[in-house]
Amino acid sequence: MPSTITRALSALALFALAAPPSLRAQTEDPAHVHIGHVADGFRGTPEGLGLLPAAVAEAQVAAQHAGLAARDPTNLDGMKRHAGHVLHALDPSTVESGPGGGYGVKAGADGAARHIELAAASEGATENVKLHANHVATAASNVSGWTDEAIELARGIQSATTADEAAEKLHELIQLTDAIANGRDTDGDGRIGWQEGEGGLAQASQHLTLMRNAEGLAG
Repeated sequence: MPSTITRALSALALFALAAPPSLRAQTEDPAHVHIGHVADGFRGTPEGLGLLPAAVAEAQVAAQHAGLAARDPTNLDGMKRHAGHVLHALDPSTVESGPGGGYGVKAGADGAARHIELAAASEGATENVKLHANHVATAASNVSGWTDEAIELARGIQSATTADEAAEKLHELIQLTDAIANGRDTDGDGRIGWQEGEGGLAQASQHLTLMRNAEGLAG
């Protein structure tokens, strides 16, 4: 027959499993909780993705439709239609519907930067977390800024009165959606780093992976 101590421990274990995530998280490493929000899952994202993967998925849609718009630079209506799709993927608050997941690059990048900074500021955060959090946050902040620029360009395409005017803005939009996804070699040294003005979602993801590996969080 189980002892009183054994029964008590079993009851505690069952309570821990039944407790809501917010309560269970109190016993977890707080830095790792925020890293999980960035990498693994966050409430409100499409399919519960992490904030950074959600931004990556939306960026792919934005780049795809910027490319589709460029297939016929003489078709003003076509460019305007795909510019709307780009807008929805960048920030669905700007366009009601579209092929994106309904979350937006902007929200994903801003959320990733915020939560990775919270991870670095958490009690007990390791030097590894603090180091790579700066890299991830800087790249995500680049993405947020480029997303604002891309939104203005897409809006400009939608308000253009000639195909030539729209095509000129579309050329810039394609460059920006590529930078959002892959970063850009601003200093011309042949490499794309995480630094301000260079890192995009690819670099943010790279440094998030380095952080997680060093923390033993890679699954």
